[in-house]
Amino acid sequence: MEERILVVDDERSIADAIAYAFKREGYSVETAYDGEEALNKIEIFKPHVVILDVMMPKMNGYEVCKKLDDREDLGIVMLTAKNDIVDKVLGLELGADDYIVKPFDIREILARVKSLLRRLNKNVNDSEADEIKIKDLKIILKQRKVLIKEEELELTPKEFDVLVLLLSNLNRVYTREDLLDLIWGMDYFGGTRTVDIHIQRLRKKLQDPYQDIIQTVYRVGYKAVGGIYEN
Repeated sequence: MEERILVVDDERSIADAIAYAFKREGYSVETAYDGEEALNKIEIFKPHVVILDVMMPKMNGYEVCKKLDDREDLGIVMLTAKNDIVDKVLGLELGADDYIVKPFDIREILARVKSLLRRLNKNVNDSEADEIKIKDLKIILKQRKVLIKEEELELTPKEFDVLVLLLSNLNRVYTREDLLDLIWGMDYFGGTRTVDIHIQRLRKKLQDPYQDIIQTVYRVGYKAVGGIYEN
């Protein structure tokens, strides 16, 4: 599943810069420049996360939040030029998941949204998904088993976690740094070569044709593709 981000800010230069940063990370991104346009885009684009400026024409960010209070699967990160605790509390009480004060570093927004998406994906996986299946390849999540034609593969815990992450988000490109953060944790000091070694071993265990599910994105990282194997 390609994760979708909607960036909403009446300052086009800010909205476009944020959108560009997320597109470079492999996300599907749309922009809106006022609150009314944001609500329309949400209905059509169905984003996983909305990056929402507070002060906007036609409808401000707080009013947009009120309209979205019944959408439990939608993450909201609010942007504001104010650093008042009252403004932060109001946004969070209206349903926002996080709050960033302008001016900000684009890397902070990327990190905050990635963290939010991890929480949202974990909630979906915990509550709904029992299996991932691509033709004869089946992953039983709760049992941490991987089967090909009902024969179980012997994977290490990290190999299993890498495979589940990639197959749960088909066509989503993960950098090696992303995978280190998500699978090994931010405090791991083994270096990105660890990721390459685990991918090599995982491909070898999957064997032909399933080893080709995990594809290398040159100079970036890895992604999983499943369309050519689906029934």
